[in-house]
Order: sequence, then structure tokens, then C-alpha cells
Amino acid sequence: MNSLLADSHLPFLLPDYAHLSDQQFEEAIITGLAEQRDALEMIATNPEAPTVENTLVAWELSSATLDRANAAFWVAKAAEATPERDRIESTLAPRFAEHEDAIWLDSRLYERLRRLRDRAEAGELELDEEDQHLLAENIREFERSGITLAETEKDRLREINSALSCLSVAFEQALVAGRNAAAVHVTNREELTGLSEEAIKGAAQAAEAQGRDGWLIELTNTTDQPVLEHLEDRELRRRVFEASIARGLSGEHDVRQLVLDIARLRAERAQLLGYEHHAAWVAAGSCARTTDAVMGLLHQMVPGAMQLAEQEAARLKEALRQDHANATLASWDWGYYAAREAAANAVDPAALRPYLEFDRVLTEGVFAAATALYGITFHRREELRGFTAESMVYEVREATGKPLGLYIIDPYTRDSKRGGAWMTSIVSQSRLTGAQPIVTNTCNFSRPVGSEPSLLTWANVTTLFHEFGHALHGLLSDVKYPSRSGTAVPRDFVEFPSQVNELWSWDEKLISRFAVHHETGKPLPADVVARLKGSRIDGQGFHTLETLAAMLLDQAWHTARPEDLPRSPAELGAFEINALEKAGVASEVIPPRYRSCYFSHIFGSMYSAAYYGYLWAEVLDADACAWFEANGGLGRGVGDRFRRELLARGGGIEAMQAWLNFRGAAPDVTYLLRRKGLSRGDVSS
Repeated sequence: MNSLLADSHLPFLLPDYAHLSDQQFEEAIITGLAEQRDALEMIATNPEAPTVENTLVAWELSSATLDRANAAFWVAKAAEATPERDRIESTLAPRFAEHEDAIWLDSRLYERLRRLRDRAEAGELELDEEDQHLLAENIREFERSGITLAETEKDRLREINSALSCLSVAFEQALVAGRNAAAVHVTNREELTGLSEEAIKGAAQAAEAQGRDGWLIELTNTTDQPVLEHLEDRELRRRVFEASIARGLSGEHDVRQLVLDIARLRAERAQLLGYEHHAAWVAAGSCARTTDAVMGLLHQMVPGAMQLAEQEAARLKEALRQDHANATLASWDWGYYAAREAAANAVDPAALRPYLEFDRVLTEGVFAAATALYGITFHRREELRGFTAESMVYEVREATGKPLGLYIIDPYTRDSKRGGAWMTSIVSQSRLTGAQPIVTNTCNFSRPVGSEPSLLTWANVTTLFHEFGHALHGLLSDVKYPSRSGTAVPRDFVEFPSQVNELWSWDEKLISRFAVHHETGKPLPADVVARLKGSRIDGQGFHTLETLAAMLLDQAWHTARPEDLPRSPAELGAFEINALEKAGVASEVIPPRYRSCYFSHIFGSMYSAAYYGYLWAEVLDADACAWFEANGGLGRGVGDRFRRELLARGGGIEAMQAWLNFRGAAPDVTYLLRRKGLSRGDVSS
């Protein structure tokens, strides 16, 4: 019996992962696709006048099996890929594209929604706020998806959508394989000087897992590699960096042609749909609305970021030359000398790690902040199995003790796991279905060796708070329709709640609870906390510039017309360089956070032409954080307001209306410029 074909018998409808096979995932998804097609056909052919119940509600309920099976599979596959799961994903990708086209290119469904809108406007029936928003969003999706095209154009659109779905899957799978293959093999232990014993043991463990001697330095998804902060050996730093930027450029994991094919098809599709380019099509469905608004924000940040980065580079050049006379500062030097500069200011990243034990950061930091803000509590359910054997399941309860949902975290890196960190929903909250949420966080923190604790970096801490902010968006959702639950908001809004949640990682009272030495039990000294907080602006030039460069590279790919794109893989590098130079963010020592060939967000995921969304959301975040701090900080009063007006609303209303309900005014970019030291008077000459 395939348990995904019906509601789970486990608490909160948790999928029975302990007894699910890959074949059952596939079977349930295929069944779900067929069930929804049949249900939507009944809606399209219903002779009765459209109502909320027979159209909107019926539509939402049509995907019950599909949503259940797809959510259960995707989170498990991303965390623990296997050849069979890769095959299933590749097999299903074109079917999903076909399925989506069958819905959004069906004129009968479109006309039924329009008739429902007409009836509501004529006063024949009443729609509440969430009904109105869902109806408007679905009609807009039809129009953005090509419903008004001629049939021959729709046929071409279907071909493009099917091809794009397959190409994106191929890119993501090649990226994971390429990242694993690019790991740097070290046979001389002396070259690892600067790494902690924990990190060295982890590298040995990684090598052993692949049947190799010595040590293996595994790569993260980003261009800049965290290990570069610690390696004293300059030659090894160069090898690691060059391995990072070379991913996807040659050999069996070469993805350049995939990148070109994806970009060209997106450009063609945009023009077919009546948009100047893919970025314009994406912006039309976002908070930004136009690419002019997107580019205006990005370009506003460039001069200050470049100036700050140059100031930082000047200091690091001097530090480098103390070790290597007449040496030229290179990209692989930046992290090492920046970390050494921080250590000289008594904020040694390595010295912080013993105070940042994972379990304590999670329970006394992340969970404690949520309890202080929203009254919710977390209770380990060890008898429940999550989507991997290593994942940990927590029941979340309201302050009253009423069960709210489940939170599952899979914290540690593995070769089979997608890079980065993310949140997903296995079950979406809905008043319509009565479902309570199950949300997940998947991370890639260093795996503890043997019985030793898992020690985090400060960057890991902020990542954990960030991803949990997404989880809160799902956990505290209170909407009618499951399709509008939690994080079902525009891409340039979805990062806002998660970025706001990072604020609490800097709360001094909270730090005293979670930053405790794992051996001595002593809290992080107050003077170190003060210096740590004072260092928040350190490195803003580097971090802002590398992120801006990636955002502008994304826009370059997706504002290009088909004829403006590279004609061959050999031209890809020149396209990148020209894009960065034209945008004013080309730097010899600060490359983009992601280069095209490992830019998963835009070529393997759902952030194409939308990577800017992190910055757009950060504008909201900085404004909101200023409000939190002005109104007492970590506490129930501010938390309850944020929950009620923003987190609970999910995608049930327009995102910016939720913002206005919460803040009472349009977002002010000044707060972000001040935070980054980019406002006038903050950047010294």
C-alpha cells in the first residue's frame, strides 16, 4: 500500500518516510497529476455558474495527492540524492511542465475564473479578502502564462517549457556532481596549517569516504570558500579558489551549453509572451513590477560598495606584503587576511567556534527567540522519522500548549545533499483543509567527528537564524487556501521574514544563552560580544560587492535578447566579464558570489532574474529591524504584531499590503544604506 495516496496516519500528516520507497514517490506523483487533471476537467465543464466553492475551493482541493507526494519527494531528494531519485526527477520534469501548461493554457478554466470575477463585481456573490486575492492571482497567472496566444504560439510555448524543465534539472544534477568532483585532495598535512583539528579530521573523513588517502577539502556552492579564511598555505588557498571558479567549465561536468540553452529559451519565451526579456516577465509578477525598479535599487548600491571594497582591499594588501613582499593581493588571499584582521580586533572566527555548539544554538538561540517573540515552544519527537535518518523532528506548540505543527531539521553536509541551506514545506497550513504545517530546514554544517560536538561558525549561526525565519513563515501561517500558505509570496518578498529573523542572532541576552563554551560552560565574554557586534559592518564592502555582482550578472543573462546571448560555450566567459564591467562591479579580487556555471539559484532553481530579491527584501528587513529595535526588541508585543500582520498572512493578500498593514508606510531604503555603511557620510575618503 502506497501511504502517499491518502492522508498519513502519523501525527500532523507526516509522511511515513521509514516505509516509503522511491518507486512509491514516483507512483504517487503520477497518480496525483492524473487526479488533478481529472478534477480540473470537471471544473472546466461544470454547467453551473461559477462560485467560490465549485471553482476556487474545488481547484485547491484538486491537487491534494500531488501536493502531498511532490512535497514529500522533493525535500527528501534535495537532502539525499541517489541515481534513482535523479532518474525520477529527470523523468517527471517534462511531465510537470506539460501539466502546468495543460492548466494555464486552458481557455475554459480562464473563462470560468473571469466569469466568477464578473459575478462578484456584479454583486451576485460575495468574496472575502482571500478569495479575491486568489482569484486575481490565478487570472494574472493565466495572462502571464500565455493564455491569449494563438494555438501555434501555444504549441511553441509548450515546447519551450518542457525543454526548460529538463535543462534546469540537468544543470542542478551536474552542479552537484561537479562540486563533489572539484574537492581538493591534499596529501601533505602541513599544507593544512591553520585549520582546526576538527576541520582536519573532517577532511580526513571525507577522503576516507571516497577511498582516498590524506585529506579532502570539499567545496561549498559559493565562489568564496569559507576554508580560505583559515589556510595559511598560500598555494593551497590558490588551488582551492581555482577549483571553485573552474566548476562547470570543462570535462564531464561542463554546463556551459546548458546555461546558454536555458538563457536563450527563456529569452525566446519572454518575447513570445509579449515581454521585452525574461527579467521583465519575472518582474511583472514580483513586488518590484519593473526591471527599471530592480536596476535602480542595484545601481544605487554600487558606488558605495565599490568604495568600501577598495578601502578594505588597501588594508589587506598591506597585510599580505608583510608576509609576501611585493605580492599582489589575489582573490584567494582576501578571506585569510580579512579573518586575520578581524582576529587582530579580538574577533577571531576560530576562537568563536567552541562557543557555538549546534544543539545549543538551535535550542537556546533560534528556538528561544521564537518563544520570546511568539510564545511557541519546541518539543523533540524522537519516535518520528523525518525525511532523512539524520533529521530531527520537533513538535511546535502555542503558548497555550495547543499543537501548532512540526519542524524538521537536517543539519549536516553529505555528498548526496544539494549545496547551501533552504526551507521547504512538507504540509502547508490551511483553514480550508484543516492541515497544520510541517516545515523543514536543510543545511550543510560541518559534520561532527565521532563523539565530538558540532561547532558552528558565526556565519553558520546567522544562516540558521535566517532559514528558521523561513520556517516561521510556514509555521505561523494562518490562511484559507493551501496554495497561498506561508512562503507562497513573490520572490523579492519571501526573503524578508528570514532576514528579519537574523536580527535576533545579535541580541546580547540571547547570545549569553546560546554562545556558551562547550567544555567549560562559560558564556562568551561580554567584551568579545561587544566587539563582535561592533564588527557587523566589517567586510561589508566585500560581501555587498560580491552579492551585487551576482545579482547584476543574473540581470545581464535575463535582460538579453536571444541575439545578444553568447553563441557558443567559448564566449560565456567574455559575456560574464562584459556584464560585470558594464554594471561597474568588475573587480580583480572580488568575483561574483556565484559565477554562471554554478549559479544554482538562477539556472537550477526558481530565482532566475530574481536573485536581486535578497536585496529588495533586505530593504524591508532593515526598515522592519529599525521598528523592532525602536519598540523594545525581543518580546511578545512586537512579535505578536509581526506574526499577525505579516507571517500569518502568507500569500493570502498582496505582499506589499501586508507590509503596509504592519509598518504603516512605504519601505525606506535609508535604513539599509546606513546598515551597510553606504549612506552619505558613512564612507570615508
